[in-house]
Amino acid sequence: MNCPQFGLLLPPVFAPLQFSRLSLLNRHSSISLSTNRILNTSRRLFPRAKASSLTTMENDQEIVGSLKHQLAKLFEESLRLTVPEESDVDPAIAPCQNPRFGDYQCNNAMGLWSKVKGKGTQFRGPQPIGQAIMNNLPASEMIDSCSIAGPGFVNVVLSRHWIAKSIRKMLVDGIETWAPKLPVKRAVVDFSSPNIAKEMHVGHLRSTIIGDTLARMLEYSNVEVLRRNHVGDWGTQFGMLIEYLFEKFPSGEVANDQAIGDLEAFYKASKQRFDSDPDFKERAQRAVVSLQAGDEKYRKAWSQICEISRKGYEKVYERLGVHLEEKGESFYNPYIPGALELLSQQGLIEESEGARVIFIEGKNIPLIVVKRDGGYNYASTDLAALWYRLNEEKAEWIIYVTDVGQREHFEMFFTAAKRAGWLPAEDDKYPKASHVGFGLVLGEDGKRFRTRSTETVKLVDLLDEAKSKCKAALIERGKDKEWTEEELDKTAEAVGYGAVKYADLKNNRTTNYTFSFDQMLNDKGNTAVYLLYAHARICSIIRRSGKDIEELKKTGTLDLVHPDERTLGLHLLQFAEIVEEACTNLFPNLLCEYLYNLSEDFTRFYTNCQVVGSAEETSRLLLCEATAVVMRKCFHLLGITPVYKI
Repeated sequence: MNCPQFGLLLPPVFAPLQFSRLSLLNRHSSISLSTNRILNTSRRLFPRAKASSLTTMENDQEIVGSLKHQLAKLFEESLRLTVPEESDVDPAIAPCQNPRFGDYQCNNAMGLWSKVKGKGTQFRGPQPIGQAIMNNLPASEMIDSCSIAGPGFVNVVLSRHWIAKSIRKMLVDGIETWAPKLPVKRAVVDFSSPNIAKEMHVGHLRSTIIGDTLARMLEYSNVEVLRRNHVGDWGTQFGMLIEYLFEKFPSGEVANDQAIGDLEAFYKASKQRFDSDPDFKERAQRAVVSLQAGDEKYRKAWSQICEISRKGYEKVYERLGVHLEEKGESFYNPYIPGALELLSQQGLIEESEGARVIFIEGKNIPLIVVKRDGGYNYASTDLAALWYRLNEEKAEWIIYVTDVGQREHFEMFFTAAKRAGWLPAEDDKYPKASHVGFGLVLGEDGKRFRTRSTETVKLVDLLDEAKSKCKAALIERGKDKEWTEEELDKTAEAVGYGAVKYADLKNNRTTNYTFSFDQMLNDKGNTAVYLLYAHARICSIIRRSGKDIEELKKTGTLDLVHPDERTLGLHLLQFAEIVEEACTNLFPNLLCEYLYNLSEDFTRFYTNCQVVGSAEETSRLLLCEATAVVMRKCFHLLGITPVYKI
């Protein structure tokens, strides 16, 4: 267990919880040290939050990797020449809605006209402003042609030679050169977060894979990501678990994980005893006190229960290919008194009906930070964790991935942090905190997804079933006769687990979605199976050519003559801005939509453009390889393992 840097005298588990913590502050030197460290650090770092805007941070960096950013740089120069008196105007660049008019457009003219009219300007409307913006564009190999549409929209057609050159450069230098540039260096992504002594069920699926994908996209964008598993490893429930453990194993020693058996059943059995047996309940309450007082016997029992739970979680994380660092409630517990003391000194915490609360404007109920019995809750832990992440871990962006039902809690919690000056008042300034809410997983009956016995579905069982169904489908197609057992097993894993992930991630995360093996394992339509097969087909085309693709990257040239070649090439180049948009808005489904559309563009290209044996074979093989490279990076960001043959 990690100890806080300033609380070395006692480990976190000894910190008092649930029983009038505030009255115990003077008796625990680790807590006093925690409080002093928080107060001193906060005075140093948080007189008020120093906000840095996205625009300021980006201007310090070279703009690369995104078509929109590269175009914005050109239009920024043009706007400076066109309206030098309006220095605060940012280029408004967007893809053209109708590709007949161009690839991108600059939409500044109308907004500028509303600013300059009546100020003695030389312009007589938005269209002349648009014309001037177009005329003042610096020369660039990016642009083939420009035109004016409507009230001053500047439409841009990109050069096909520049598109081809950019793709070939990526093939030589690597897909990492297309990574978007984000205005943060370090972020915390708080996701998965199961409760100790409970099995991970289908409800944990969304937080785990959405959080992992967001972390992967940020990491690709050269952000240092602290992947945090804020597990529920502390609280009054451990009294009943520990007491039940002692009943089953009087020595307090559990020989192995199997001795306890199903941890979920163990939890339910202890809860039943707690609810029905007054003597057991009293012993359980005393066990909490002993645990909080640091009794070695109780601490050891607590550690065993936590460790058995972790081993269960690791089975799920291993299947999903997800990596996290655990920092649970017990880790942040010693920081709570200091964080609350800091808020109290600022006059934010008030007494209300025996509890200590923070009143939030516009909310009917306050944010309770200390309960009537002196115990802490989610809000107090979250405030302490936020302080730690901002001050100790120096995070600029803290992202919480939980269900939409917790939206109000996070709204109130963030508002309290803004009032304290820990976070800036403006949402577009850093450091900032964001709540990534997601909807429910439903069964095909439209109700919350459960087993026939109305139990929640264990996540490890669901993933194993997905793999099993994929393996059966591959055997039915005779692949067991063509492949080794290892190849069959690995492919079933990649397709099965990938299908479960993609079926979730392709949806707008704020909505509910229906879990259906039949739909997600379909090899037609917008499914992982279809996309993995599409990637495997591209690899097969390259293999069938007999050409060394690595050698072609060095010596071959790329030319996008056919309209479908150009469409595919442009779509490839838009990868960076899609990742940036998905990161900025925290919606992984944007990347899924991009990937599916990419596969459709490739299918159209391959249908209309012969590859192997054509005069343009080298160029088109390079375009195939570029598509496969971008698809593989999409799969990686979504946590899906690509397959190379099917």
